[in-house]
Amino acid sequence: MSLLLIANAPSPDPSVSDYDIVIRGGRVLDGAGNPWVRADVAVKDGRVVRIGQVGGHGAKEIDAKGRYVSPGFIDMMDQSGGVLLKNGAAENKLKMGVTTVIAGEGGTPVEASQIPTYFTQLEKQGISVNFGSYYSTTQARVKAMGDGAGNPTDAQMDIMRKEVRTAMEAGVFGVTSALIYPPSSFATTADLISMAKVSAQCGGFYATHMRDESADLVKAVNEAIEIGEKSGAKVEIFHLKAAFAPGWGALMPQAIAAINAARARGVDVAAALYPYTAGGTGLEIIAPSWVWADGVQKGIERLRDPKLRERMKKEVAAGSMPGWSNLVQASGGFGNVILANSFSKKYAPYHGQSLEKIGAALKRDPADVAWDILLEGLPNRSVALYFMMNEGDIETALHQPWVSIGSDAAASEKLGQMDALGLPHPRAYGTFPRVIAEYSKRRPVISLEDAVRKMTGWPAQRMGLTDRGLIRDGMRADIVIFDLDKLDDVASWDKPTALPTGIDTVLVNGVVTVEGGQHNGAKAGVILRHGCNG
Repeated sequence: MSLLLIANAPSPDPSVSDYDIVIRGGRVLDGAGNPWVRADVAVKDGRVVRIGQVGGHGAKEIDAKGRYVSPGFIDMMDQSGGVLLKNGAAENKLKMGVTTVIAGEGGTPVEASQIPTYFTQLEKQGISVNFGSYYSTTQARVKAMGDGAGNPTDAQMDIMRKEVRTAMEAGVFGVTSALIYPPSSFATTADLISMAKVSAQCGGFYATHMRDESADLVKAVNEAIEIGEKSGAKVEIFHLKAAFAPGWGALMPQAIAAINAARARGVDVAAALYPYTAGGTGLEIIAPSWVWADGVQKGIERLRDPKLRERMKKEVAAGSMPGWSNLVQASGGFGNVILANSFSKKYAPYHGQSLEKIGAALKRDPADVAWDILLEGLPNRSVALYFMMNEGDIETALHQPWVSIGSDAAASEKLGQMDALGLPHPRAYGTFPRVIAEYSKRRPVISLEDAVRKMTGWPAQRMGLTDRGLIRDGMRADIVIFDLDKLDDVASWDKPTALPTGIDTVLVNGVVTVEGGQHNGAKAGVILRHGCNG
């Protein structure tokens, strides 16, 4: 009789419900690395308020039996700062289970003084994920002295520090550098220490795309550590990798040893990575840095000069040089550099082919092909995939407890299309499911609990997001429900925008945003502002 009563019981009346949402009977992973427990999770007013056997009713009841309930994933290297102004839905992120993104490798899409207005505009328009950002030291440098090479004067450095201070007071998490790209590559270690000190006064970060991720990886890691040690800023290394085929198996352990030694002596340094063997960036990196020493426009003129190209091609063939990381050499040659997006009808038929094959087809030197495509695609940034890493080094890095996950990808303005960077890389659609599907399921490199910790509790602690990243009483209800058996990243080099499977429900700040695997239009995301009282 009791079973009949339960079966015929009326649906809960939302007006008299005890909770906004109750997630029933799932395997709850708390985000701290603990084994799962079977429990209900009750949510009210955007927060988790009870875990265990939950009596009463939710205005919305979600049956999670047979599935896992996890904190929402945190993307530690997002590129969505600009596209969220156009479309705040971030559907490709949410479908990966991402509820929070930290952007800003290249800085904010506005100058420092406009950051408060920028944040307010995002809030007013509405965003579906929580969003925080860094500010770039390069933005400050360009503001003070333009985009050419050279050392700043004392007055120019004062301007840079003031710009950083303005950005920090607006709520960014710290400063960044991208030291393989001019004009960021023109900054000295001393310049970066000076600006990082301002971030440190606010308890902020120095986050970096290091000066070299190839043959001089360890030297670059030590520079990042030195900047943190001398400035007092926390150091975050973007997309940790050993991008140099001759150094596979050797460079990554050396870099990890350097980081562990720094941590042992009290330097707050950690790193994120994306779980793929190819990076993606612009074709401009194939030109030596001196080409850009007098700014972008002068660099474009130099690329059009046949005599200068002869010099450039000799330098590409010779390998890296001071101030320039040669990604062609790091990839093992033009045969491992794949044209991803030329932004050109002329070269579109060659997308997905190596520069070596394109050169052979056109009877052109592959370097000339790269620069021809770059010029043809202007004002867009033509991009390629550089196959520089190996799986063994990724596995080695994943074992480190201080490694988190960052996609290095943007939200897509339209679901199913390339991300806002225009780069067809599977990381934009597959990164977070892949960490579990590839490295916990298909080949158990790390446990499911640790995979989730690397994407939730650890990055939240790292960024000072004290009320996120865990499923515990009082925490913000950023929650992902997934079916482990069905979870798969799906996106591949051939199909980089394929949607993952197995993630059917996502909550952001206690609001169901993905249900039945579909975005429902909710925009419950908030701006995450880093405090600055220093």
